[in-house]
Amino acid sequence: MEKSSRISGFYKLSPRERLEKVKEFSNLSKEEVEILREAGALKIEQGDKMIENVVSSLELPLGIAVNFLINEKDYLIPMATEESSVVAAASNAAKMARSKGGFKAESNPPHMIGQIQVTDLEDTEQAKKEIESKKEEILKLANQQDQMLIELGGGAKDLEVRKIETESGRMLIIHLIIDTRDAMGANIVNTMCEAVAPLIEEATNGRVFLRIISNLADKRIARAKAVFDKDKLGGEKAVEGILKAYHFAAADPYRGATHNKGIMNGIDAVALATGNDTRALEAGAHSYAALGGEYKPLTTWKKDEGGNLVGEIEIPISAGIIGGSTQINPIAKTCLKILSVDSSQELAEVMAAVGLAQNLAALRALSAEGIQKGHMRLHARNIASLVGAEDEILEEIAGQMVSEENISTDRAKELIEEFRKK
Repeated sequence: MEKSSRISGFYKLSPRERLEKVKEFSNLSKEEVEILREAGALKIEQGDKMIENVVSSLELPLGIAVNFLINEKDYLIPMATEESSVVAAASNAAKMARSKGGFKAESNPPHMIGQIQVTDLEDTEQAKKEIESKKEEILKLANQQDQMLIELGGGAKDLEVRKIETESGRMLIIHLIIDTRDAMGANIVNTMCEAVAPLIEEATNGRVFLRIISNLADKRIARAKAVFDKDKLGGEKAVEGILKAYHFAAADPYRGATHNKGIMNGIDAVALATGNDTRALEAGAHSYAALGGEYKPLTTWKKDEGGNLVGEIEIPISAGIIGGSTQINPIAKTCLKILSVDSSQELAEVMAAVGLAQNLAALRALSAEGIQKGHMRLHARNIASLVGAEDEILEEIAGQMVSEENISTDRAKELIEEFRKK
C-alpha cells in the first residue's frame, strides 16, 4: 500500500496514538518505539502542551561549566550541547580568567523592539509627523495590555519612526520600544503591536501589515570583558597567535562566521539549558555582526601594557528567566536554580561571559595545536565507549587510536581485546 503523510486529524490524537501512526508509516521496530516512549525529565504530556503533534521528547547531554567568576560572583553554568569539548573549553578559559579578576560584565535594560509596518501611504512624511504627535496615546494604549508588566516597571517606553524604500514602495516602520523585564518578551511585544495597529492606521490613513517583534535586539546589549595572563596562555607567542587569528576573522567574513559560531557554541548551550530561544539569539547575534554593512566578529582582542591578552564581547541577548519553557520544562527550571541569576539582565551578562570564554578557548586551540586534535580524541573516546570499552581504559584506547590515526569501531574493538588480555 502506498504511504501518505496526509493523516487526517493527526493533531487530535494523543501522543501515544500519534506514535502508532508514525510506527506504521516508518516501519519502526518495537525497540525504536520504546526509545521514543521513554521520555526523560520532560514528560510527553508536558511537551504536548508546548508544541504540536508531539510523540516524544529529545534529550541532549547537560554539562556544568566550572570556574566562572563574573562581577565577583561565582557561577556554575549549565550547558546543554551535543558538541564535544565545548563545556571543557569554557571551564578552562574561565579558570585562566580568574587570576586577573574573572569577567566584568554589564548589560542594557531588557528593551525589545516591536515593529509595525505601514504601507499604502499618500504622504509618508506627513504620516510620520502624525505618529510622532500621537506618541503618548500610542504608548498608553500599548501599556493597557499588561498591567502586571507595568507594575514591575516594564512596558512600552518609547516609539521610533523609520522610512524605508522597498520593492513594494515606500513604507513607514514604527518601532515600539518595550521593557520586557525578566521575560524574553516575544508574546507581550506582539500583543502590544497588534493592539496599537488600528490607532496607527487611523492616524496615517495607511494600511498596517506586519506587527511583530524584531530579533535584532540592538537595544538589549550585553558586554563582558576579561584579561588573560600571557603566561597562562603559553607566553607571548601564544598571545600573538590568538591576535593573528582574531585579525583574520575581522578582515574575512568567511572566517568571521566561524569565529562567531564558536561564540554561539557557548551562548546557545546556556540558552538550551535554561529553556531560552536559541534561534532568536542566533538571528540577533549574526544580524548585529553585520549591522555596519560588513560582517564582523562579536569579540575584540588586544594586548595590554603587560603583554596580557584582553578580550571583550558585545552582543544582543534576548533571554529571560520567566515565561515560555523556562518554567514549563523541569530541567530548564532546575538549571536556572543552579545558575542562580536574579534577572534577565544577569542571565544576559552570564551568557556574554560564556561566549567570550568559548571564543578564547577556540582561538587558543586553533592558533596552537589546531582544534581538530582535541575533537578527534573525544571522537575516539566516544567510539570506544560505543563498542563497550570500560571507563578505566577509555582514555588509553582513545589516545592510541588518535596516535595511529585510525579512529574506527574495528580498531577500537581490537584495542579493547588487547587491554582486557593485559
